[in-house]
Amino acid sequence: MIFRRFRRSLTLVAPACLALSALLGLCPAPASAWTPIRPVRVLVPLAPGSNLDNQARLLALGMSRVLGTSVVVENRPGGGTLIAAREVARAAPDGYTLLFNVAVMTTMPHLYKEAPFDLFRDFTPITPASLGGTVLVTRPDTPYRNVADVAAAAKANPGGVMIASYGIGTPSHLNIEVLKSLIGVDIGHVPYAGGSTPANIDLMGGRIDLYFDGPATAIPNMKAGKVRILGAASEQRIPAIPDVPTFREQGFEVGTDGWLAFFGPGGMPADIVSTLHRAIVEAMKSPEFRKAVLDAGLDFGGESPVSFQRRLERDYRRWGEIIRKAGIRLD
Repeated sequence: MIFRRFRRSLTLVAPACLALSALLGLCPAPASAWTPIRPVRVLVPLAPGSNLDNQARLLALGMSRVLGTSVVVENRPGGGTLIAAREVARAAPDGYTLLFNVAVMTTMPHLYKEAPFDLFRDFTPITPASLGGTVLVTRPDTPYRNVADVAAAAKANPGGVMIASYGIGTPSHLNIEVLKSLIGVDIGHVPYAGGSTPANIDLMGGRIDLYFDGPATAIPNMKAGKVRILGAASEQRIPAIPDVPTFREQGFEVGTDGWLAFFGPGGMPADIVSTLHRAIVEAMKSPEFRKAVLDAGLDFGGESPVSFQRRLERDYRRWGEIIRKAGIRLD
């Protein structure tokens, strides 16, 4: 009888203790149900030395300390990030194989007649490590001072204004399509491959006048006096260039934040996702990582898996509509 009363008392008290724990710190936090017992692999779909690779390696160091096991970065470049993505999609959802990729994850399924993967079935979103959009740049000797100047020139000479991107179907290209739709006249698109270097060579050489670049290359070029940044196609102003207004602030609804983010294979259990999310967020606190993000003209991520899932759903719908309307295909 005494034992039953004592057990009943514990049943009544335990929920109250747990409810107050976040506020009062009176109850110990529940231990994670998943602890890795072997190295965790992070597949990066770009070559060593890229901004994506750099961030992955800085985060891997911090994650190793939190998880108590090695976190190893493995580069799998090729296929427009498809090689790495498919390898992770086929892996066991046990927390030992992760993907660190860019926002093409939300555009790629729309760019092929047969989607190369199902974003929401084949992957488990964990969190973005950093966020940011592209920027529209021009040379200092052009007449463009803001986005309105570009719009006015396009209206005065339909088809005569050309804007370069770093590839067909990339956010750089899709932002051109959005701007063209808003202005209501044709804007020429000049796609480049091989990152920002070829486009910037042609921009400096006067062969193109406008380019939707990534902030990691545009900001150093701006500081060196080589380009003028006309606007940020991001949801907020870029912390590294706070004086540059967004497109929306200039009256043009252009820009959705891209991201560098972690995914696991589809169907990864919630306790594993929670443990990995905690490790990533802790790793993001390192001064080296924070400097790398700010130097690249990005902002910090770390949102919850649920919030990231909502972001993915929104971006997937938005980019899908733009791609279908523009009739963009990679096959």
